[in-house]
Amino acid sequence: MKTRFLQKYPFFKYASAAASAFVVASLANAQDSVPVEAFDLPEDLEVTLWASSPLFYNPTNIDVDAKGRIWVAEGVNYRKFRNKTSRTHPLGDRIVILEDTDGDGEADDSTVFWQDSSLAAPLGIAVIDNRVLISQPPHLIAITDVNRNDRFDDDDKKEILLTGFEGFDHDHSLHSVTVGPNGQYYFNTGNAGNADVESPDLHLFTGSSYLNRTDRAKPSSDGHQYVGGVAMRMNPDGTGLAVIGHNFRNSYEQTVTSFGDVFNNDNDDPPAARTTWLMEYGNLGFSSFDGLRSWRTERRPDQSTAEAEWRQGDPGTIPAGDVYGGGAPTGITYYEGDALGEEYRGMLLSCEPTRNVVFGYKPQPMKAGFALDRFDFFGSNTTGKFYGADFSQTQARNKEARFQFRPADIAVGTDGSLYVADWFDTRVGGHGAYDEKGVGSIYRIAPKGKKLKTPKIDYSTTRGLLEAFQNPSHNVRGAAFYGLKEKGASAISGVSKLLSHENNYIQARAVFLLPHLGAKGVALVEERLKHSDPQMRIAAFRALRSTGSNFMAHATALAKDPSSAVRREVAVALRDVPFGEMKETLLDLVDGYDGSDRWYLEAIGTSVALDEAKAYAYLKSKRGKNPADWSKSFADIVWRLHPESAVDDMKAYAMDTSKDMDSRVNMLTAIAYVQSEKGARAMVDIVKNAEGAEVTTRARWFIENRDKSYWRSFNLMAEIGGQSATLVDSIVPTFPKAKKELTLEEVQSYTDPDISRGKRALSQCYMCHVFGKEGIDFGPDLSAFAKGNPAETVIQAIIDPSADISHGFEGVEVKTTDNKTIQGFVISEGNPLILRVFGGADIVIDQDKIASRKDLHYSFMPSAASLDISPEHVAAMVAYLKSQ
Repeated sequence: MKTRFLQKYPFFKYASAAASAFVVASLANAQDSVPVEAFDLPEDLEVTLWASSPLFYNPTNIDVDAKGRIWVAEGVNYRKFRNKTSRTHPLGDRIVILEDTDGDGEADDSTVFWQDSSLAAPLGIAVIDNRVLISQPPHLIAITDVNRNDRFDDDDKKEILLTGFEGFDHDHSLHSVTVGPNGQYYFNTGNAGNADVESPDLHLFTGSSYLNRTDRAKPSSDGHQYVGGVAMRMNPDGTGLAVIGHNFRNSYEQTVTSFGDVFNNDNDDPPAARTTWLMEYGNLGFSSFDGLRSWRTERRPDQSTAEAEWRQGDPGTIPAGDVYGGGAPTGITYYEGDALGEEYRGMLLSCEPTRNVVFGYKPQPMKAGFALDRFDFFGSNTTGKFYGADFSQTQARNKEARFQFRPADIAVGTDGSLYVADWFDTRVGGHGAYDEKGVGSIYRIAPKGKKLKTPKIDYSTTRGLLEAFQNPSHNVRGAAFYGLKEKGASAISGVSKLLSHENNYIQARAVFLLPHLGAKGVALVEERLKHSDPQMRIAAFRALRSTGSNFMAHATALAKDPSSAVRREVAVALRDVPFGEMKETLLDLVDGYDGSDRWYLEAIGTSVALDEAKAYAYLKSKRGKNPADWSKSFADIVWRLHPESAVDDMKAYAMDTSKDMDSRVNMLTAIAYVQSEKGARAMVDIVKNAEGAEVTTRARWFIENRDKSYWRSFNLMAEIGGQSATLVDSIVPTFPKAKKELTLEEVQSYTDPDISRGKRALSQCYMCHVFGKEGIDFGPDLSAFAKGNPAETVIQAIIDPSADISHGFEGVEVKTTDNKTIQGFVISEGNPLILRVFGGADIVIDQDKIASRKDLHYSFMPSAASLDISPEHVAAMVAYLKSQ
């Protein structure tokens, strides 16, 4: 990884903190934090331990205030109903302020701002001058510290800005707020249940296939249907709420650049965690578009896990970005300062606690989107694997026990340094904490040998506001935005000077602020619509759009811009503009599609959301009357729109042997997303009459697959010589009862296991698990599970699978009206219900055949002892898994 990184970014030079043996020895002495000598980071930077317990405990999220202090949201009481730790906060979790009062580089003061029984592992803290935003489901809470005494007391003001978010005490819930360059609050919620959030401008409903929810998402008051995790923005007073992306699993946090670009990350079920540039209104595809079915139900035979989980081959989903395998990413930020060195400006940083690392990216514009090339920026696990030639298992296990760096969040200080909050635990996942002390640490990253000065932020004067507006800390400069906005036209002189600042991010901040300062400010930004940098033209368009300044006139002009990224921005901005007002602009955008840019194609589809049929009729009349004459580019656009009215033409295209085979097969996917009988009958006709085995085979697969969901009532299987999936008999997994279950101590007594024997022993697990490219997709992916957890946890899962069931693999038992019993995992709600059962088969059960249904609280996986696997073989299995 380092070699590839140095080749691409030669301005970084890595220095290994110490030899492996030294790291292991150091860790043996570490009790409550990872020693700084154990970390790797660029050699021109240094890391120090800035704060640790008992100043605070279990940090879930952090933010920086105008004084350079760190605010911490604690999660000591996280999931106590299944938590194994002894530490609790009986009075509720806390919001804590940490400060380095003597300037020696270490925090020495801790103040409890608020502790309350209503706080249960709040996942977001944002500090905007004296306004404190706390993300605690079901509420987004705003507290104004009126008397500025750093404590929530009777003189202060508490507001519920929004309410209706499910996921109390669950990390797939409401997350932190970031002030965007337009002055709006950006935030998100994960897919733990549904949301029913009423605001002045939007009544938001979401639905989720997560947690076996049976209720379907309703369209929100804007007419659009949102599912899964959702990203939003709104004005500080709660007005203007709008969804800007959805269908995530659990995007822990988002970051917004001064150009208005949003980046987020997301954790996964199997190994397909991602870091993504979130194109506005983008659908990431984790659940079906109605929120009822998991991605597994519609995975096509030729799709990888990463492609299927984020539905990368389906119309209506955006590119997922960097999909890097197993992980559970948390905090994320974007560095725009120069204090670390100019080469670090424009760096995206994403915490990945599963891998004990903070990933770095330098996002680069690519076509209508961004390229995200990943490297290890900072971490304790960047130099190699624990199991291998350099370590015996005893050493490795010792290292795992102490090497518990779990970065939960990262923030930019007012002085330009970076702060990384460490949850510090033996494992990630399982929805619980395992560190019995509940300790945590915050590390500070700064230029080596250079003392950074914490600026004195003054929001009371125009000069002070202008200085704060240039600060690299997101919400510190956000507060300055509001202060300068209140100044109105009197601030234009100072703000306009920033348009020529050497830091292009500060230029962009001025672009977003100026339209709020009056007509002269608008005129200055309109000049930037002709800037030589496409990203600056995009920033100018976004800024003018956010204030409603001549929107359609600018959109019409920029629809012919030479940059596909600029045209993409116009396309997404047209969503919800009446079709009659934007159709000519749409035609210009369609003419600009190059036939390969997926971001651009999705932007065109977004521009006509809810008006796909109108758009297809118009575009067909102008550019594609006969399917035989369609170019690949126009066929792509039809594929993306796929209204019912296009079914006959899409069928003709798919059956046209003059078209290339990939394009024909691809068109079948669009037809398969037409839920009506017309789409279903078209697919049957293709099976019966099309030429080309690839086309007919895929068409048959779609019929068999959709017969388990929205085409089931059309009784198509008999027409193609098949039979609808029906339940033949009861399915209840049973295994021989072990004479004696294994213990953790028995397995750990084998300190030098034979890894090759472990690989052979794992063959007994193929009937339940995938590892590598082998096995059956029923239980959790063992390779990913082993990467994200210490050896002790992996051993425990093998010897006692029911002790800690992986999330998403909770079982249910269904009894049918004809006295059959089926046990499995729900992969599709609604009618029919689909259970994945032991062996990997999917069982379809019509709702009218269900007599009862209950949740099960034990695992379907057999224990090692029930399969006669010895403790020595379990040790070898774990050693092999950890070596991969």
